[in-house]
Amino acid sequence: MSDELEGADDGAGSGPTGTDADGERREPTAGLAVPEMDCPSCAGKVESALGRVDGVTEIALNPTAGTATVAYNPDRAGEADVVAAIEGAGYEVTGGRSDGEGSADGDGSGDAGGGSGGVAVAPPAEVWTTPRAKKTWLGAVLVAAGLLFEFVLTGSNPAVASVLGAPLTLADVLFLGAVAASGLPVVRGGYYSARNRSLDIDLLMGTAILAATGIGYFVEAATLAVLFSVAELLEDYAMDRARDSLRELMELSPDEATVRRDGAEAAVPTDDVAVGETVIVRPGEKIPLDGTVTEGESAVDESPITGESVPVDKAVGDEAFAGAINEEGYLEIEVTSTAGDSTLSRIIELVQGAQAEKTETERFVDRFAGYYTPVVVVLAVLTAAVPPLVIAEPIAVDVVGYGVTFASDWGTWFVRGLTLLVIACPCAFVISTPVSVVSGITSAARNGVLIKGGNHLEAMGDVDAVALDKTGTLTRGELAVTDLVPIGGADEETLLRRAAALERRSEHPIAAAVLDRADRAGVGDLPEPTGFESLTGKGIRADIDGETYYAGKPALFEELGFDLSRARAETDGGVVTGDDETGSAADALADGALAALERAGKTVVLVGTAAELTGAVAVADEVRPDSRRAVERLRELGVARVVMLTGDNEGTARAIAGSVGVDEYRAELLPEQKVDAVESLQAEYGQVAMVGDGINDAPALATAEVGVAMGAAGTDTALETADIALMGDDVAKLPYLYALSHTANGVIRQNVWASLGVKALLALGVPLGLVSVAVAVVVGDMGMSLGVTGNAMRLSGIEPESYE
Repeated sequence: MSDELEGADDGAGSGPTGTDADGERREPTAGLAVPEMDCPSCAGKVESALGRVDGVTEIALNPTAGTATVAYNPDRAGEADVVAAIEGAGYEVTGGRSDGEGSADGDGSGDAGGGSGGVAVAPPAEVWTTPRAKKTWLGAVLVAAGLLFEFVLTGSNPAVASVLGAPLTLADVLFLGAVAASGLPVVRGGYYSARNRSLDIDLLMGTAILAATGIGYFVEAATLAVLFSVAELLEDYAMDRARDSLRELMELSPDEATVRRDGAEAAVPTDDVAVGETVIVRPGEKIPLDGTVTEGESAVDESPITGESVPVDKAVGDEAFAGAINEEGYLEIEVTSTAGDSTLSRIIELVQGAQAEKTETERFVDRFAGYYTPVVVVLAVLTAAVPPLVIAEPIAVDVVGYGVTFASDWGTWFVRGLTLLVIACPCAFVISTPVSVVSGITSAARNGVLIKGGNHLEAMGDVDAVALDKTGTLTRGELAVTDLVPIGGADEETLLRRAAALERRSEHPIAAAVLDRADRAGVGDLPEPTGFESLTGKGIRADIDGETYYAGKPALFEELGFDLSRARAETDGGVVTGDDETGSAADALADGALAALERAGKTVVLVGTAAELTGAVAVADEVRPDSRRAVERLRELGVARVVMLTGDNEGTARAIAGSVGVDEYRAELLPEQKVDAVESLQAEYGQVAMVGDGINDAPALATAEVGVAMGAAGTDTALETADIALMGDDVAKLPYLYALSHTANGVIRQNVWASLGVKALLALGVPLGLVSVAVAVVVGDMGMSLGVTGNAMRLSGIEPESYE
């Protein structure tokens, strides 16, 4: 049987079983909310129970989300059998639905956004008002009253009954009432654990409560029952809080969309909207589905998807993402993907999958816990049984300044063995890693960074070098005009008008950059070129207002007879705006002007006639404004080496590298040579993260320990290729990603070693009589579970820096 299920099938089937897209019969899938299943040992107990159900074929359990997804053969089992098995393991099913039989809770109210066939995260729980909580409060009151009569009002503590000849005082009856109220749910859980052959906390605590009650240690039994029940409630509350970040992610997309159908507006579930339909989004509303704007203009907050805090202006033809918020205007959007295929849905699906990816630390913890609990249980039994047999008289010794008595009676050592049973529970230890991973991954997703597994989160925090692609990562990936150098009597507007007129017929990327600059500069009434001709590899030629003009490389104008030797000389000359003493327009470009522009990584286009230059236009792929600060911040955070890899020429690479401040650059690289570069960095520095576009850089992304794709929103390939995807086109998220991952690794180590250290100290103190049952529960179980959960939730407070 598989213990992993990629996800529930979308859509309800026909009949109890349903069919897939090809008409083939498929098994129904039940997606259920099981909020009390909040640790790996809980999941193990549920899996064991489900494994005994004839007909269950696949099981996917997510204790951090509190969900179970189960596929079954409808000829041998039904959803009721699945629910019964989970509840038979001691865990209540509070909601969910099946793609074959309807809602598990009758009305589907438990669904938390998982779509057909399942829930993504357990719904919020009213922890403090559940039946378990009420029994705990009753037990607490009875314990308090019992302690009052036992130790304070001793004269008002008469014997009220007897059992097998032994008298029961009023305090004893109150303690037994507390055991019945608070302890029976624990004993019930222990029974299910024993039935499922699971050596977990419920079995240990249930055994301890029954044993203490059976030999008349009513105070200890009642105290243990109440304190453990309180600890369980606090842990449930902490886990519920930890799941809030997951719920926030699920709630980004609206459940309904306003659709224009048959000339009228209708509110329909987003699941029912088809590709090609038009949805209407008014100011303040969320965009319900991915699509293309067909009418209207507005500023849209895309931070839920890309993490970009500045609203993005949307107009006709622009792409819009589900979950983004329309801030100002009215928009009509033609739907391009269904609810289950939207960018937001893919993010949610990948985040859910990421929770199931166990890190190396988590696997180590699971292996260790498998040995730890049995060993401590054996020690508990030996502690309770051996000392009374070998110690004839009490022995008083001094231990680090404390007077310690090794008693000789069975009662004292029984209580100490009982205390070790409490310490044997590895709950805080085993949840220390998964809660940290979930907190880190969901925090990143809310800030536009999609981490596809806890193993990638860990790996990113340990990288020693970062390799960055140039185009589209450190630069914008789009050409733009950076310099206008008019010559002679021309001014910038004249230069730009003639250049734009020439480029109107060209489809070269440089033409688009020139026309965009002319449009932004407000240069209107461009003359219509005639006789247009493309001079392959050199430039273009056309007639404007009856005169032939050229635009192209300096080499083209040298062929026309211009002497550009001074302008191309490797000096630090500047630019002049008039003819020199010889009257040569070409010489108006002062010493080294072209060379200076080319050293800056720019492409120079000269504009003019065969007799006179109008000027020079410099075009470049602009460096992102945040690139330099992002590189500096990576080094400040501890990255040993930041390297730029590019297929561009040496001159451009050198200029960009100097501009952004990387430690080194490697230019003119083919895709396979980028792989070689990554491998050489691994050999020299250790773990490497490669950042690229997720398509051209796929081999290098796969070679690095961590592959990071830039600008992945709406891009299936980038989402599938990389280990981590920056949803927005923002290199400034890299330092945030590294800081989050590095901090997450620290939190995980803190949680693991703190849990182990506290357990070890308590275990050492038990035989010495320094640790009571109450201390073991409050510190070793409840305290550490709350501590590791609270520490993990610190990750949700890490935010990207603003470099503005």
